[in-house]
Amino acid sequence: MLLRRERAGVVEAFRRVAAVQAQEPASPYIALWNRVQGFDATELDRAFAEYAIVKATLMRITLHAVDAADYPAFHEAMQPTLRAARMNDRRFTRTGLTKADADALVPAVLEFASKPRTNAEAEGWLDARLGVTPKPGVWWALRQAGPLVHAPTGGPWSFRPRPSYIAAPRQERSGDITTAQGHLVRRYLEGFGPASVHDIAQFGLVGRSMLRDAVQSLGDTLVRLEGPDGKELLDVPDGTIPSEDSPASPRLLPMWDSVLLAYADRSRIVPAEYRRVVARSNGDTLPAVLVDGYVAGVWRPADRGIELTAFLALDDDAWADLDAEARALVALLADREPAVYRRYARWWGDLPQAAVRIVGG
Repeated sequence: MLLRRERAGVVEAFRRVAAVQAQEPASPYIALWNRVQGFDATELDRAFAEYAIVKATLMRITLHAVDAADYPAFHEAMQPTLRAARMNDRRFTRTGLTKADADALVPAVLEFASKPRTNAEAEGWLDARLGVTPKPGVWWALRQAGPLVHAPTGGPWSFRPRPSYIAAPRQERSGDITTAQGHLVRRYLEGFGPASVHDIAQFGLVGRSMLRDAVQSLGDTLVRLEGPDGKELLDVPDGTIPSEDSPASPRLLPMWDSVLLAYADRSRIVPAEYRRVVARSNGDTLPAVLVDGYVAGVWRPADRGIELTAFLALDDDAWADLDAEARALVALLADREPAVYRRYARWWGDLPQAAVRIVGG
């Protein structure tokens, strides 16, 4: 939905893009604004409030917003990764509890979290139940590996910095990791195909051998294509592949937009010479400017509009289109958070020499 904005409801849009990284509360809103014609932010507010869209730790062990109908399979597919990352971590192992101990706690945790709970409330409840001195590592592991989602806490983007958690509204599971990962594979390809097993593994941070089993289980429900380098790419049978000369309108993407992180070969979207500028050493992925379908710069709010740093020479038409995009973005931010992402301003101190303009003012 980045070549041109399309008419779609919020839930349909999330299904189209499979998953939207939600590490920053504003990012799902800006991601959909880039893709949905006539995007109404209050519709996303309502979807979060009604748990039609849920926010939880999923792919790449980071926060994503997804269709609630996808959540059970996505969460089950990610269990090997989530459990290994959290229950093998020192923060959990030093509590003295085993993975089996944590699993035994889950039913009671879900009952306790039938209404929103803060970290402090959950840690206090667990300490009292376990009869031990405070061990926040137990809750730290359970809230990320267990079937819990973020409860909306208000604020301009539905979630404030201090989270609350609630039992996921849908808990059905297939009971089979291969089946769940097959769902993840198919949903990924619907959003980002054609792509390789390596791409899917990168997107989810899932083991390639397990994903190959999932791909094999899907059989002829997937199609196999030859990529530009001769390697096999997977896709869904009804996937559309735009022609290489299809126009791609300029876009002002949010931090960590999924399209920037969806492929092992990031040069499909991010030219190699800009990758380290856009994706920083600690994992921060800056708000990016797309021109002709590729990253051409970064953006941040300014007092009089949007400060746009272009890494390459842009013609007058591109600047005019970006100005129009910036005006619409300023309008989106105005009633919510005009200085969005301001805590990441430090990264602008070492950008390469480039054209800098204030647009959208």
